[in-house]
Amino acid sequence: MLTLAVLLSSCGAKKEIAGLKEQNTKLEGDLSTARMELAKCLDDKNKLAEDNAYLRTQSNKLLNSMGDMVILNRKEAENLERSLEAIKEKDLQIKRMSEAKSAKDSLTLALVTSLKGALGDMDDEDIQINVEKGVVLISISDKLLFKSGSYQLNDAAQSVLGKVAKVVNARPGMDVLVEGHTDDKQIVSNHPVLKDNWDLSAYRATTVVRALQEKHGVAPERMIAGGRSFYVPVANNADEAGRSKNRRTRIIIMPKIDEFYGLIEEGLEKAK
Repeated sequence: MLTLAVLLSSCGAKKEIAGLKEQNTKLEGDLSTARMELAKCLDDKNKLAEDNAYLRTQSNKLLNSMGDMVILNRKEAENLERSLEAIKEKDLQIKRMSEAKSAKDSLTLALVTSLKGALGDMDDEDIQINVEKGVVLISISDKLLFKSGSYQLNDAAQSVLGKVAKVVNARPGMDVLVEGHTDDKQIVSNHPVLKDNWDLSAYRATTVVRALQEKHGVAPERMIAGGRSFYVPVANNADEAGRSKNRRTRIIIMPKIDEFYGLIEEGLEKAK
């Protein structure tokens, strides 16, 4: 009985030991699994920490970029504002110049009308009135003013110049340029001062200027005299008809430079 009891007790202990071993094996497996999961968790944690650091870096970069964009946009806005101001100033200048040009054109039209009225009884072939580049040009054939090859005025000249002077004197804000023009034929003269067409054209211009001043009261400070010789023809010098057109005196009536700028300043004041 005792032996049987010992045997039974020994079997029970072996079963218990076997159970404990099995349980220990399972626990070791669970521990190994837990360690693996812990290692994975630690790896995930490290990766998350790295990702978090990267995101923080990117976030800071983004914030800095946004700051730069704000600065850039502010600069762009300032540049745009300056550009708009420049465009407005340009438009204003164009408006002022347009107003000044309109006023100048009105003066030119009134001057042409007055001259045509004063010289309306003259032959169109001998005296012409045109507007070129904003100035009024009176072209007078030499036969109305001078003897052939001479710079002395003929009897009909004072009548023509008197009519021109009447219109010019009514507009003291304009300058008068007198140009002498010849054909290309070399002059034949025994006069000691007339060497060529330069001399003839210049002397004719100064003779007209003196007549306008002394006979017709045009202020000398308003006038300019110039000789152009035969270098600015209006017709071909190959025949007499062309040469006749080229022998002429041009009286150019133009606004004074300070008068023109005065019109611009007036436009500036109106634009304010």
